[in-house]
Amino acid sequence: MKIVLQLVLWVIIGVLSYLLFNAIYGEVKFNEIKEKRYKMAIENLRDLRVSEMAYKKVTGTYQADFDKLVRFIDTAKFTLTQRRDSTVLDEEQTKAFKVDTYKEITIIDTLGFRSVKDSLFGDSDRYKTMINVPIEGANAKFEIKTGTINKSNIDFPVFEIKVLKDVLLYDQPRDYVTKEKQVISVDGVNGDALTVGSLDKITTNGNWPKSYGANDE
Repeated sequence: MKIVLQLVLWVIIGVLSYLLFNAIYGEVKFNEIKEKRYKMAIENLRDLRVSEMAYKKVTGTYQADFDKLVRFIDTAKFTLTQRRDSTVLDEEQTKAFKVDTYKEITIIDTLGFRSVKDSLFGDSDRYKTMINVPIEGANAKFEIKTGTINKSNIDFPVFEIKVLKDVLLYDQPRDYVTKEKQVISVDGVNGDALTVGSLDKITTNGNWPKSYGANDE
């Protein structure tokens, strides 16, 4: 009987050790996959952000239609300017005080134009597919929304681009994904999605920590 009990205890210890190992290894493997996929998604979010910022620089607003955003990148040009300070005669002050009075002004010279595509992406055409979530098997697109925020009776354009963690981790264990969606940490991606920009405040920052690279522009 003593030998049987010992054997049973060893079996139980073996099973518990196996379960513990699998639990630890499973979480380690999940974190490796998560970090790799987050980095891939963040690269696209950065491209989408600079594209939206370029669109706003030229048009004054943001664009929620991805096809129109791509056409803009293909065809639009930045105006290249140069600012220089100069001094000119202040006619009103001169007339008032009967003494030559000068004032400083800033002159903006137009130097030429440069393609938005060349400025942002050079020879690469990755902007044409940056809307696609770059995770094999996910078959999803980033969600783009635009709007305005009124501050001091002025409407400021805003945008938000995001992808749910459920999409990025679609094939991972549900308990790990649920736990990841509840993360609140300075070292993690808080919330249930990776996002850049916001519809609730004026920002173009991303919600990922610096460990994934710069989250602002």
